[in-house]
Amino acid sequence: MDENRKAAYFALLDVEDRRAYSNIVLNNEKFRGKLTSPALATELVYGVLENKMLLDYIIDTIVPTGSAKLKSSVRVILRMGIYQLGYMNAIPEYAAVNESVNLTKRFCKGREGFVNACLRTYIREKGSITLPNRDEDEVRYLSIKYSYEPWIVEMWLTQYDADFVEALLRAGNGKPNFVIRANKLKISSEDLAKRIAAIGCYAEKGAIYDDALYIKNGAFLIDSDMFSQGLFSIQDEASMLVITVLDPKPGELIMDVCAAPGGKAMAIAEKMGNKGKVIAGDIYIRKLGLINKEAQRLGITIVETKTWDATRIDTEILETADRVLVDAPCSGLGVIRRKPEIKYKKRNSEFDSLPEKQLKILTASSKYVKPGGVLVYSTCTISQDENQGVVAAFLKENQEFIKEDAIQLMPNVNGTDGFFICKMRKA
Repeated sequence: MDENRKAAYFALLDVEDRRAYSNIVLNNEKFRGKLTSPALATELVYGVLENKMLLDYIIDTIVPTGSAKLKSSVRVILRMGIYQLGYMNAIPEYAAVNESVNLTKRFCKGREGFVNACLRTYIREKGSITLPNRDEDEVRYLSIKYSYEPWIVEMWLTQYDADFVEALLRAGNGKPNFVIRANKLKISSEDLAKRIAAIGCYAEKGAIYDDALYIKNGAFLIDSDMFSQGLFSIQDEASMLVITVLDPKPGELIMDVCAAPGGKAMAIAEKMGNKGKVIAGDIYIRKLGLINKEAQRLGITIVETKTWDATRIDTEILETADRVLVDAPCSGLGVIRRKPEIKYKKRNSEFDSLPEKQLKILTASSKYVKPGGVLVYSTCTISQDENQGVVAAFLKENQEFIKEDAIQLMPNVNGTDGFFICKMRKA
């Protein structure tokens, strides 16, 4: 049995049954440890996740009872097999079928004949399988074609024109760039690029952040000595731009009120030359340990972690901060390229209440800003209710703050994660 497909199967089953996050599963040492082709396993995991609804639609056309009534283990194997047959041209048909049957024999004993028959039916009939009629139901057509829950497609169609929405859906299924941020406390981006080139990997300078480097096929760098020595961090350029907008200065007191897992707090401290103080807070104490560990790796000493509920006001630190960053919890619709399972979240009361929670956090956090200080609100989503709507509601009730800048980055326009960043100054 192919160990790469076996690893992909278990990763997909974790996401399917245990609601695990794909990026965490793929970075697990158990996943990376003994694979002969990590690229194949990764392509299978992300390919299946990005196309899950489309793959289930195909299964529905060849299985009379439909995909929903299958055991999740069988459904995952069928998705993997169909994805290899329909979307991975480098894999021969016999290999895709045989390896799928081998997985079934091992983990779904007694269903190997069924899986074999389904995949061979797909080989015969794949040319005749068509998508729903777009003219009759555009939401369903786009939902199936790009594998997004219909409510997401419908929401975006109310905010943007159909061509833009389709480009946005397509970009969400694209492969994200592998981007790193040079740790200026230890090395310049130029010298880091040279060291990376010396091990046969090309590094290209970022477009919107000076110390960003785009690395082609650079995922292996996370296991390198350069990473363990703290010479760089992995972070998308959109996330780095938040720090540019915040513009922290050496010697200042900066607060990052929703800091975990700590990437922005580290970037702030690096930008400050490790001089001043960064208070990094989170409601979960276990996450603060990750922030402290990352600070140690990077050689950062000015980050102080603190447990707090960001929706509540701490009266002991009112008007003490030069700058406050509110990187609010959000729907995450801007980082679907990295976490495709977000596409399949059902709309519920938790989602609908996000703007209220975000406004509460922003309002409480604004109390820590000194007169003349800066407040930055950011999210990794492209939902207008969570972004422009929250800022408008905040500014209406807090007129001592003036909006200075607002940026909405889109994957299909900017090639980055989808991010909203708004800078406000206290009069």
